[in-house]
Amino acid sequence: MSTPGRLDGRVALVTGGGRGIGLAIGQALAADGASVCLVARSEPELQAAAAGIGGRYVAVSLATEDGCIHAVDETRRQLGPISILVNNAGIGSYEERPIWDQATTIWRETMAVNLDAPFWLTRTAVPDMIDAGWGRIVMISSTAGEVGAPAMSAYCASKHGVIGLMRSVAADTIPHGVTCNAILPGWVRTTMADADAAAEAEVTRKTVDEVWQERAASYAANRVLDPSEIAGVVRFLASDDASGVNGEAITVALGSHW
Repeated sequence: MSTPGRLDGRVALVTGGGRGIGLAIGQALAADGASVCLVARSEPELQAAAAGIGGRYVAVSLATEDGCIHAVDETRRQLGPISILVNNAGIGSYEERPIWDQATTIWRETMAVNLDAPFWLTRTAVPDMIDAGWGRIVMISSTAGEVGAPAMSAYCASKHGVIGLMRSVAADTIPHGVTCNAILPGWVRTTMADADAAAEAEVTRKTVDEVWQERAASYAANRVLDPSEIAGVVRFLASDDASGVNGEAITVALGSHW
C-alpha cells in the first residue's frame, strides 16, 4: 500500500498528456510520487511535457485499437505494470454541424478517440490492476455528457457514452480493488477549447476573447476553469483516500450544469 494521499510506486498512464488538462493531470500525479507516462500524437509536445515531470511518453494516435494497445504496452515496457489510467484524450466539437449536415467522417473520428479509445485502453490496462488488487481508472467526460447542445451530436453522444462505460467498468472492477470514476469538466481554457471558441467567434462575428468573456459570465463565479482544477480532482480520485468513491460522474463546473 502507498502512503495515503501519495502515489509512490504507482505507474500512471495519462492520455492527451502533451498539453492542457492532460499535462496538468500528469504534473499533479507526478507531484504525488507516481511514475507517469504521457500519451498523445505530437512528439515534440510530449518530449517537453514528459521532461518537465521526469516522466516518459508514447507518441501514438489513439484512434485505433492497435494504437491503444501500443500505448499500454509501451507504458508497461518503460515503467512497469499500470496502476492508474486517465482517459483524457479527446476531439472537440468545433468542426461539427447540425445533424442534417453532420459528416460521417466527423462522427466516426470523434467516436474513435472519445469513446472507443477509453474502451480499448481500459480493457488492455485493467488486468495489471486486477493482478495487483489495486487500481484507479478516471474517465474525462464533459458536462456535455449529461446535457445536449446544437451541432454537437458526435461530441455529446461520445461523452454520454463515456459515462455509461465508466459505470459498467466500475461494477466490473470494484470486487478486485479497482475503482472507476468520471469527471465532467465545464469550460476550461485549453488549446482545444480555444479552437472551439475561434469557430464560435467566426460564426457570431465576435473575437475569441469576447467568446471567453461570455463563457465566464455564464458562471456565477464569473470565470472559467483552469486545467489544474480538473487535475486536482483526478489527484484525489487516484489516491488511497478515494477508495470508497466508485462509479461516480463528478461535475467540475463551478456549480453550473454546462
